Amino acid sequence: MKIGQLSAKSHVPIKTIRYYEEIGLLPIPDRNEGNFRLFSPENISRLLFIKRLQLLGLSLQEIKECLTVFDRGELPCADLQVKLKQHVKTIDLQIQDMMALRQQLCETLQNWDESPIPQANIICPNLQA
Repeated sequence: MKIGQLSAKSHVPIKTIRYYEEIGLLPIPDRNEGNFRLFSPENISRLLFIKRLQLLGLSLQEIKECLTVFDRGELPCADLQVKLKQHVKTIDLQIQDMMALRQQLCETLQNWDESPIPQANIICPNLQA
């Protein structure tokens, strides 16, 4: 199928498909006599898989690593499990950091002076350290 058909069936923009091909996420397709790319139907499921992994927070580099394993004839499930578990840990740390920031913001706002007195070289007395 041509790139426009692949785009329509996978709901991935043509520009993105070309980019994925350029960075090695999609195999380089054969070309017809008119020099148009001819993609196989397997590329639809590959694109959907890429999009699924992106939704789960994996980077294109991580996705490429998994696809490389698959292209060698192996299943990347164990690698994906490790990556997803690490991603959960990263998110947990981010949540802790965000909760600490939220606490600091709440404490700052709790002591907020609605009518601070202007002082020389003090931009906002409420936020002076």
